[in-house]
Amino acid sequence: MFILCLIYFGAYDIVTTLSDQPVPAWEDLRTGRVNMHGSVSDRIGFRKNYKRRILSMLEIKNLYFQVDDEGQDKEIIRDISLTIPDGKLVVITGPNGGGKSTLARLIAGIEKPDSGRIYFNGEDITDLSITDRARKGIGFAFQQPVKFKGIQVLDLLRLAAGKQIKISDACEYLAAVGLCARDYINREVNDSLSGGELKRIEIATLLAKSSALSIFDEPEAGIDLWSFQNLIEVFQNMRENIKDSSILIISHQERILNIADEVIVLKDGQLTEQGRREEILPGLIGTASAVAACRKSGVDLGKEENAGVQ
Repeated sequence: MFILCLIYFGAYDIVTTLSDQPVPAWEDLRTGRVNMHGSVSDRIGFRKNYKRRILSMLEIKNLYFQVDDEGQDKEIIRDISLTIPDGKLVVITGPNGGGKSTLARLIAGIEKPDSGRIYFNGEDITDLSITDRARKGIGFAFQQPVKFKGIQVLDLLRLAAGKQIKISDACEYLAAVGLCARDYINREVNDSLSGGELKRIEIATLLAKSSALSIFDEPEAGIDLWSFQNLIEVFQNMRENIKDSSILIISHQERILNIADEVIVLKDGQLTEQGRREEILPGLIGTASAVAACRKSGVDLGKEENAGVQ
């Protein structure tokens, strides 16, 4: 179980110093003239300095992904190119089956593309494993959070942080997601926790890990309305305190779309729109596909309206 946790979080070295290495040109990086195989400190220092020169934390170029569907190739992702800017909360939405969750899994390294490239802070990560991507600062929260029988919440937060954090620090992470630390710090991460509790604990682990890019795959799935409302507050707080990082959420929910800086729309495996929330959202709200997606995600629209959720 301990090994599983290490793989899940991609536990990484703790670095206290940053390199003074000069920032190379973009072309030097892309052509391999820059050595990116030095120490962890050198690599992190390079990324921190180089990020000042680029506008996008994540860049995807001409991505394709297909699966075997009863003996025939079925394209799930079709020639997608997009960028995720630094310091923004971005929501990917669109009809069910459009490839949203698959794209998130490709970014995290859970799936491998058939062609195309993925760049993170200017570095090509296409061929890196999920563990290596986690070490570089990509965090992923599943639709259904992983349970770890026999491991307490405090242990999980320490594994995520990659160091023996104090109980007071762990309490701060839990408080940030609306959980009373006294009630959760020593609880096991198992079936005794509700879906909403597991979601918030998983978000707390991403906060402890200090992910540069936090990816949430349909966080509203499988939770009740009360938990959903609390989840919105957590994301709003994350957005208000965003710094040198980005948040990517896969969602159908209007309330999550309403807190986004940018919205990306996928349909039939292709990118159809990307832009500021104010530009994209008005054309999505109330469409037949949006209503159908909300109903399928499990949140009762009537209950939301009665609760004042627009």
